[in-house]
Amino acid sequence: MIYHNPVLLKECVDGLNINSKKIYVDVTFGSGGHSREIFKKINSGRLISFDMDSDVKSNLIESDNFLFIHANYKHIKRFLRLHDIVKVDGILADLGVSSHQIDLIGRGFSFMADAELDMRMNTNSILTAKSVINEYSRKKLEDIFFYNGDIKNSRILVRKIDEYRKIKSIESTLELVGIIKDLCPSKYLNKFLAKVFQSLRIEVNDEIGSLQKLLNDGISLLNPKGRFVVLTYHSIEDKLVKNFFKTGNKDGLLCKDIYGNVTKPMIEINKRVVTPSVSEIRVNSRSRSAKLRVAEKI
Repeated sequence: MIYHNPVLLKECVDGLNINSKKIYVDVTFGSGGHSREIFKKINSGRLISFDMDSDVKSNLIESDNFLFIHANYKHIKRFLRLHDIVKVDGILADLGVSSHQIDLIGRGFSFMADAELDMRMNTNSILTAKSVINEYSRKKLEDIFFYNGDIKNSRILVRKIDEYRKIKSIESTLELVGIIKDLCPSKYLNKFLAKVFQSLRIEVNDEIGSLQKLLNDGISLLNPKGRFVVLTYHSIEDKLVKNFFKTGNKDGLLCKDIYGNVTKPMIEINKRVVTPSVSEIRVNSRSRSAKLRVAEKI
């Protein structure tokens, strides 16, 4: 069962430059679309896939050459070592929320239907969007909306939320929408709400912290000539990946050796970011914000 259209499928798999005898990791198994395409190209090699969403377990690949690890990709290094894997030849990360998670109303990822403010990708974790929106300080909420969602009027947004939560707890997605919808002209409302919900989701799932750790550990796990393929869906992720691939660090600062020569662990394969075609966006509108970057370990 494929309940999510894999974005830029051919471009992602081609980016890995697969050798059928080597080891590859898909850190975001999801519906298995990318993993299955990678697996088609593997003969005596191995594919290891990660996902922290329990729902994906009903859709796994059945083969001795496939290993599924139910964990957050930020733990990639630790879990691979537990399986005696210290080096790999390619890593794929398709970041963000799958269509399956968005469409499951009870998970609270969408502002289009009423549900409890949850937004956990791992339903066993403790922190929820309801906890964030009701318990975080005004300053912390302002920072979350400003940095995670690029919401310029985050102070006004949080003031509105704070006034309401002093009276009663904010419980559901549509309750939150009702509180803040007047802060934006109707023609921009969906974009504004998307940024608000994105901000909360990033905080609940520690997406930026997890991505930073994945990039650091992933670079060290790759063999020379190994490929790192990353699909991002918003500017915060893309900037982080771009900096890592260009310089090997999150700040995008080039390092030099004692002789003044630039040292970096990766070279970019696609100098310009790859985006979905018009035809792909027409078939899968949720792919429209995707950006693909590929780098190779030196």
